[in-house]
Amino acid sequence: MTQTRQDMGSGSVKKLMLQLMIPAVVAQVVNLLYNIVDRIYIGHISGIGAAALTGVGLFTPILMLLNAFAMLVGAGGAPRTAIAMGQGDKQQAEKIISNSFTVLMLFSVVLTVSFYAGAPVLLRLFGASDITLPYALGYSRIYILGSVFVLLVMGMNPFITAQGFAKISMLTTVIGAVINIILDPILIFGFGMGVRGAAIATVLSQAVGACWILRFLTGDKTTLQLRWEYLKPEKRVILPVMALGISSFVMLSTESLLSISFSSSLARYGGDVAVGAMTVITSASQLATLPLQGVCQGGQPVMSFNFGAGNKQRVREAFRFQLTLCGGYTCLFWMLMMLVPGAVAGIFTSDAELIRYTTWAMRIYMAGICAMGFQVGCQQSFMALGQAKVSLLLACLRKIILLIPLIFILPLLLPDKVFGVFLAEPVSDILAATITTITFFSRFDKILDRGAERI
Repeated sequence: MTQTRQDMGSGSVKKLMLQLMIPAVVAQVVNLLYNIVDRIYIGHISGIGAAALTGVGLFTPILMLLNAFAMLVGAGGAPRTAIAMGQGDKQQAEKIISNSFTVLMLFSVVLTVSFYAGAPVLLRLFGASDITLPYALGYSRIYILGSVFVLLVMGMNPFITAQGFAKISMLTTVIGAVINIILDPILIFGFGMGVRGAAIATVLSQAVGACWILRFLTGDKTTLQLRWEYLKPEKRVILPVMALGISSFVMLSTESLLSISFSSSLARYGGDVAVGAMTVITSASQLATLPLQGVCQGGQPVMSFNFGAGNKQRVREAFRFQLTLCGGYTCLFWMLMMLVPGAVAGIFTSDAELIRYTTWAMRIYMAGICAMGFQVGCQQSFMALGQAKVSLLLACLRKIILLIPLIFILPLLLPDKVFGVFLAEPVSDILAATITTITFFSRFDKILDRGAERI
């Protein structure tokens, strides 16, 4: 097939961003689809659906930690690669890609050994009961054995988007998702493997995606190649990548800590049904967060390239368009969650009690999600402009400084303790979005005036 690369330094900014964003959003929606399909199939396993769904949900903290290490490299490396391209430094860009690949491989070895051995203890810590632990452990250990593919797909795919090959990046996700969706019912129901079948389907689909990425980055169709001579990590190359990626790492790894906090608090105050509701709500919240990631993945190369090239006006135009799309989407999503939460919950489970409980909880949890678009739009723009320090600070703000403490504080202050746990989310969403947006607008012009050579 023909690979088309968009020129990020000329033409209409909005048209260019849409050409990059649409494939990225499609990829995220398809990725979301197969995550949802996993949960739907698991939730409808005869006789054990609710327990199996809750068990798989308890694996979320480990999954988020794997994703966090992948994005420590991918989210930090992709903007720096695009900035180097904007500055005309192809050698530096290829060093970033190659160094990043090596670090991801090292991470995969350490994480596979650590999480496989520690899974039983960790899952208990996350709130697994005697009923849900077997399902959680059965799913997690298979997934962990395939974590090398997860890290390669999540960590290396951003380098394809950063070069302007949005459709190739999209196909990485689409191919894996289609394979997963096909294998899920065959392995879960056809072979009677239950949650283990869901895990095997995911690992196999990620393996195909990893092969697709490596074939492209080592082929002759890419602008920047993964080169053997640059695989040995250099401090001056990889440390700035990880310094920029640390904010994404914090955001994702604190999702893990956040999941632990929610699960442990809900298990204490509401039991398995409250933890199950949180699993459904987390799945539904991906309907908001993953499309936002797609929008920002499409906007990042445009902002980073033109920032590197010193084209301030194109950077400003790109940011305004990205923020408008992010804010508009989350406002529409908020309306949906307030109007029909029960219908959304019913997609994931047929358990009447769980649907009823989730309908009540989702309206509380999602009450402030309209603010998330502004927070994500500004936060990701800091990343695109190579602003490591302020990006890290704002990454810590919402979850570490606000949300996690509120999960434990609000139940002590309110008579309905479960209500207090769920209320922590909208309170932190609104506060963090307000602070992040004000911070970005107060610093934006100064960052552009200073230029890329200072980062």
